[in-house]
Amino acid sequence: MNVQRRGLCAAGAASLLLGACASPTNGSSGGSDIGSAGAGGTADARAAAAELSGTGTLRAAINLGNPILASRGADGELRGVSVDLAREAARRLNIGIELVPFNAAGKVVEAIKEMGVDLAFVAIDPLRGADTDYTAPYVIIEGAYLVRNESPLRHNEEVDRTGTRIVVGRGSAYDLYLTREIKSATLVRAPTSPAVTDMFIADTLEVAAGVRQQLEADARRVGGVRLLPGRFMVIEQAMGVPKGRVAAQRWLSGFVEEMKSSGFVAEALRRHRIEGALVAPLRRTPALP
Repeated sequence: MNVQRRGLCAAGAASLLLGACASPTNGSSGGSDIGSAGAGGTADARAAAAELSGTGTLRAAINLGNPILASRGADGELRGVSVDLAREAARRLNIGIELVPFNAAGKVVEAIKEMGVDLAFVAIDPLRGADTDYTAPYVIIEGAYLVRNESPLRHNEEVDRTGTRIVVGRGSAYDLYLTREIKSATLVRAPTSPAVTDMFIADTLEVAAGVRQQLEADARRVGGVRLLPGRFMVIEQAMGVPKGRVAAQRWLSGFVEEMKSSGFVAEALRRHRIEGALVAPLRRTPALP
């Protein structure tokens, strides 16, 4: 199977309240601004702020199941490129922000469907699109396969065969993608993406699928395993809002393009020492509302 083409690609007990009017995150753009929602802000920004803070604050879902997007530091603080983007958006819109941590992308998607959050950082996927309006992607990451050193599998296209069991994180972008694409192999679902490799080892499965960076870290941790060369999909990570929040999606779309063009996203990846992710190409010249 040739799956090189682009794949469209428990809530934490506590949430972290932050003031959105605080100083901008390190790496914040010093260039053009897409407009704030303050007294001098644009009508589009004010409309977006209203849609994103209907409960009084912007509730931003942070997926700790994907280490490229976010993690929790030794001090307990949430950090990562998605955290930086959420804070910067709230700062510009002059609204308060609540960071709501989740341990799996599937749980983030459920929170969007239930209107439990106002903003999420998730991979673009047509199934999720039924409940989510996306921006263009801000980063792209690779989906990869992990096998044991002694496995006869050498190439990605060899994985989809009868008798091969592939463990994936339930509800992840690559779970959704492989559910559509795999014809002969069997998918086995771990409760979260970080649990994939441990389940692969414990249950003696043939293949683990996941984000390349996570699998590379797991390979160093457990030993005796290797990644197949290349990738089986490209995962496009975007900002998303519950379906129908048109003003919010429009403003965030301009925001994402500016964050890419200004170097904000690239600097956030560098600052958080993230490898295996690239800044997504610009979809259009930033046109600020």
